[in-house]
Amino acid sequence: MTHTFKEFSTNAIFNIGNEHDLQSFKQAKQCEFYTFIWAKSEPIDLIIDSIPFTLEPHSILALTPIQYLQYKSGQHVTMYQFNQEFYCIKDHDQEVSCVGILFFGNINIPVIHLNTLEQEKFETLHDVFIDELETEDNIQAEMLRMLMARFIIKSTRLLKAKEGFIETPKSSKVDLLREFNFLVEQHFKTEHSVTFYAEKLYKSPKTLSNNFAKLNRSPLQIIHERIVLEAQRLLIYTDKTAKEIAYDIGFEDASHLSRLFKKHTSYSPSDYKKRLNTSS
Repeated sequence: MTHTFKEFSTNAIFNIGNEHDLQSFKQAKQCEFYTFIWAKSEPIDLIIDSIPFTLEPHSILALTPIQYLQYKSGQHVTMYQFNQEFYCIKDHDQEVSCVGILFFGNINIPVIHLNTLEQEKFETLHDVFIDELETEDNIQAEMLRMLMARFIIKSTRLLKAKEGFIETPKSSKVDLLREFNFLVEQHFKTEHSVTFYAEKLYKSPKTLSNNFAKLNRSPLQIIHERIVLEAQRLLIYTDKTAKEIAYDIGFEDASHLSRLFKKHTSYSPSDYKKRLNTSS
């Protein structure tokens, strides 16, 4: 059974599913969500970025939205998926953010192995997730985000405790995109041009665009999406005006941010704020 949470004000999505939800990945496609795949009692055979991969029992795999996933076989799976509006819109410590160790901050495919004690802890956390998904009230969204933060923190601690990450053959294009995302996270408030990031990566803007086109992304799209995400976060969680937010994100002219924001959300920042107040 799939459990789904959607939040109107932020377009946040959070799903908990099982092996039936992996059926949609019988043909390789991008995850589109931040994804955790948890193999419970038997191995799960996957292909990740064209590389065959077996997830051993009692292990959790972390994938980013840009990675290509194909499901081959295996049962007894729990899968968590969420978009950036669900978790990444909130402030988080660098290690447990959406560019942290589990996601774009790590060039290897992170696998968390659970011993008997950790299995019990994660099972308990899973039960709390399900209970919260079935409890609809005005703090449900915040509770679910807190639980996901706990899940990510626990997973990150276990991964860091290992002597070394599990490595798999790398995809140079995916690695380049991860590096780019990591740089954008560091500099998006002051640097909005592809040229800046291309120079940091010792690539030409054209080379970046050509590489990313094969992953259904563009460098400028990633920069703009991160800027808009930050603007949404500030509109939702602060009392700053659209002009103040534009200045915070490196726009001298608020109208430039307003046009970009409307292009991505269909609302101006002020209309978006009004919509939030109406729906709350």
